[in-house]
Amino acid sequence: MTADIVLGVEAEQVFRQMRRHLPPSLAMAAKLAGRGAVEVAADGVWISLSDGRRLLDFGSYAVALIGHRHPLVLQAVRAQLDVQPTATRSLGNPTLSSAAARLSGYFDDALPRVYFGLNGTDAVEAATKLARLGTGRPRIIAVEGGYHGKSLGALALTHSEQFRHGSAQALSAVSHIRPDDPGAVAKEAAAGDVAAVVFEPIQGEHGIRPIDAQVLAQWCTDARRHGAMVIADEIQTGLRRCGPRSVALDAGLPIDALLVGKALGGGVVPLSAMLCTDDFYRPLAENPFLHTATFAGHPLCVAAVEATLSALEELSESGIRIGRQLEQGLREIQATRPGLVTEVRGRGLLWGIDFVSAQVAGEVMVNLLQRGLLISPCLSRPTTLRLLPSLITTPTQVVLALDLLASAIAEAAAAVGQGLPG
Repeated sequence: MTADIVLGVEAEQVFRQMRRHLPPSLAMAAKLAGRGAVEVAADGVWISLSDGRRLLDFGSYAVALIGHRHPLVLQAVRAQLDVQPTATRSLGNPTLSSAAARLSGYFDDALPRVYFGLNGTDAVEAATKLARLGTGRPRIIAVEGGYHGKSLGALALTHSEQFRHGSAQALSAVSHIRPDDPGAVAKEAAAGDVAAVVFEPIQGEHGIRPIDAQVLAQWCTDARRHGAMVIADEIQTGLRRCGPRSVALDAGLPIDALLVGKALGGGVVPLSAMLCTDDFYRPLAENPFLHTATFAGHPLCVAAVEATLSALEELSESGIRIGRQLEQGLREIQATRPGLVTEVRGRGLLWGIDFVSAQVAGEVMVNLLQRGLLISPCLSRPTTLRLLPSLITTPTQVVLALDLLASAIAEAAAAVGQGLPG
């Protein structure tokens, strides 16, 4: 987008329309965050605003893992747009079949069956439905602190009460277990009504909290022993965000289904997927109309799969470097601000910073936006901020982000009356 078009967007009209047709509180928050400007373009690691400023993107809720508008993905989607952007749903489609084969192959065909959706919630809904149909059991075990979406089926798995409030009567049978209890699945599954165990190897929305690999392994063993399925939700952590293609498969966990999304559309199109074993997929193989959606496997979206996966592999080594550099810098900041930064947690390109209070975290986030760095909050854990850099981030840009973070924390310290040295 050219500079004159960017500067020609009337931000106040955008906010008027948001207040009238969308949640008014979002309009207020967006206006504050952008200092009266709106986002109008994105390219690589940069977001352009209507007033001519740019933001370095370490946020976007983990979608832009290979940056915005990656040329390989744009080329693939544009080519599909020129040929067949949508499908009849009645005939075989080569774009869909090749995307499914490519995605399964990306995980060494350990999970050969694929269902494509448009967002993470779609994948969660498909997986939990198939687990219940396949086992004939009603109950799902999820984890305290977990986040799996806000549609009614997925919301039952999501633990935060702020999202579940007012919907409890409509939620399906789900029991939540503590993330540090290796015997929890055995206790719950002994009743014989558990269809599946669902977990995030690293809880994203809950403040970037890894679950111990030995605990996960015990859960998988106990679920299998009691005839329950195992579903790994890696919608945020998978596809090289945390290093490996899949955190669960890399740890050798015997999972029945893997959920991926966010980055799968290459930062260009909305796309998610459930990959699973033949046995897990059996209800859908026997009756393909048990779970369908008009835009599931939409050609324009799945056209991005090959290009996205190729870009991820090409950039995977840089992800290791960026992650190490970022971790070192965050720990140095923590050491200089022990009164404000209480903990730093993460892996690869997924990092959380815990602050002493939600007030401090909020001050830091606003300060970062004013300085030119975009990050993502943890909505169910307001004391934690998320840093989600892309694989195309340069060492210089990591240094810039860390410098901006240090300055934002210093300003927050003064604002809350904790003007610590450094």
